[in-house]
Amino acid sequence: MTVEVFAPAKINLTLHVTGQRSDGYHLLDSLVVFADAGDRITMTKVAETRLEVSGPCAAGVPTDARNLVVKAAQLLGVAAHIHLQKNLPAAAGIGGGSSDAAATLSGLCQLYGVPLPTPDAVLSLGADVPLCLKRGLVRMEGIGEQLSTLGPPPDMHLVMVNPRVEVPTPTVFKALSCKENPAMNWPMNPTDWVSWVARQRNDLEAPAVSAEPVIADVLDMLRAQPGCQLARMSGSGATCFAIMENAQAQQNAVAHIKTAHPEWWAVACKALTGNQFSRETT
Repeated sequence: MTVEVFAPAKINLTLHVTGQRSDGYHLLDSLVVFADAGDRITMTKVAETRLEVSGPCAAGVPTDARNLVVKAAQLLGVAAHIHLQKNLPAAAGIGGGSSDAAATLSGLCQLYGVPLPTPDAVLSLGADVPLCLKRGLVRMEGIGEQLSTLGPPPDMHLVMVNPRVEVPTPTVFKALSCKENPAMNWPMNPTDWVSWVARQRNDLEAPAVSAEPVIADVLDMLRAQPGCQLARMSGSGATCFAIMENAQAQQNAVAHIKTAHPEWWAVACKALTGNQFSRETT
């Protein structure tokens, strides 16, 4: 039997850093959606786990135990031949590695007929892995372990752009001058949710821009596109996203950015509204 799973990009529409624990972990308050752009993972049973990586963003992706996909198989105590089609850039603030791990866990559980590990065990793979097991509109609090599913996301025409620079998450958090900031301003207004999101923040955006000023160039270009309702950085960067007013504005923005900066990664996408994972078995 072969199982195929989809590992979507995670987009932090907001990311408020509200504190820091004594063990160094930062406390967050974030509103997240998942995009219909992402990686694909195929797995079959074998005696010993091996990972193959291909795709446009495969360069430099480890195939040994440094990869969270391999760690996910180790956590379950099962073995598989895993093929990762890497379409998302690494270290990009869109949860690529965490989403890969979550999708791998889901697929391997189906392949072997075993339940998911405990939430604490999943969290041991990384703070974003439990989040990436969710779908829809999700509020993430704490260090990533407090998750509230808020229902299907609003219909969004999204553009994601990464300038092909990696911003190490520890560097960004270290550069954050204030670690205790206000949480999100609830409740969200469902009739004017874009304006509500615009009034929130990504507290990591400024330190990420300081580390990689090209992020500011990406944001400026997105905000200059006709029909851009909101542009912000996702996660700890360097990927930025824009919410466009319609599909035509979305397509025009991607075409313009790809022409102006062919070296950048740019995609049009929408928020996932379906089941947790797309799966095919044979």
